[in-house]
Amino acid sequence: MSRSGGTARRQAMAEHVMRLGSASLAELAETFEVSVMTVHRDLDELERQGMVRKFRGGVTAQASNVFESNIAYRMTAHLAAKQAIARHVVTMIEPGSSVMLDDSTTALAVARLLGEVAPLTVVTNFLEAIKLLAGAPGIRLMALGGEYHATHDSFLGVACVDAIEAMSTDLAVVSTSAVSSRYAFHQEQEIVLVKRAMLGSAVRRILAIDHTKLERVALHRVAPLSDFDAIVLDAGTPAAAVDELREQRLHVHVAPM
Repeated sequence: MSRSGGTARRQAMAEHVMRLGSASLAELAETFEVSVMTVHRDLDELERQGMVRKFRGGVTAQASNVFESNIAYRMTAHLAAKQAIARHVVTMIEPGSSVMLDDSTTALAVARLLGEVAPLTVVTNFLEAIKLLAGAPGIRLMALGGEYHATHDSFLGVACVDAIEAMSTDLAVVSTSAVSSRYAFHQEQEIVLVKRAMLGSAVRRILAIDHTKLERVALHRVAPLSDFDAIVLDAGTPAAAVDELREQRLHVHVAPM
């Protein structure tokens, strides 16, 4: 199998373990039609990424908050929804403005389309977005430093927050891992501090989230939903959830697929 095929298999294996909570090596070998040795190698890589935990004869899933914050998982999850959200967000960006992007893969989907509304100044702490936009025509790129976290492929910490607080951008586009009827949440404190700083340094704030994040909570509150000038959801969002948000006089946009 090709390298990309192996990556897809490991992703599917991680999601399989996540659904069940645990699995034996023999079960995984049968399910994915590979040898036990291949399963061992796949699980070694998934454990290295922090997505699962091996034990003798089997594997257990990491806690869902650890799994879902992992960049390897986020890069392949809910891609169609994120792309639809990104297309809508880009229509809300004015050429010539400054845009701050967080380290979410939804914001990365936005970054891929920013050439359509260039010229722009783009500020981000997400290494994948930095690599994507470096040298892009019409994009003035400002990279936020700090301590690099491989799990998130981004720069975080005090230095990153200080750099953000020294700026003022026209727009911040952020995503969070959980949203209740009143608040946006994230499970990791360092990421929360960076997102809060971004929101505080922007004139306008967009929350871009797919429907799987709704009606969930995580450990830390990022901000009240009322702090956002717009909330952009995908078309898979239940109508009742959209209505509930709009009843709070929140500016909710549903991005067409």
